[in-house]
Amino acid sequence: MQVEDLKIGERALVAGGNESSEEHKDEASDAYLVSFLADIPAPLQAAMTTFIERHPNWDQYRLIQAAISGFLVQNGVESRKVTRLYLDNMFCSKSFG
Repeated sequence: MQVEDLKIGERALVAGGNESSEEHKDEASDAYLVSFLADIPAPLQAAMTTFIERHPNWDQYRLIQAAISGFLVQNGVESRKVTRLYLDNMFCSKSFG
């Protein structure tokens, strides 16, 4: 799959790379960011794009972080940092704006 296939809007689906938004660069957790590329099945990519278009307070970085941290929390990872990341993404002030 080409990098172009991973794009949502104008930004590639890369967590923590050089293309991250300004708000993510300011966070204290930047030291822990890992960049990655992943093949995303077309139906999942379409659903993500639709969700982000309908919820402009979300972006692909926040969606991926919430999904991964939520999966880990629901499957027994007992890390306060992972739980905090999940809660921050799901219930931050951007959620209500």
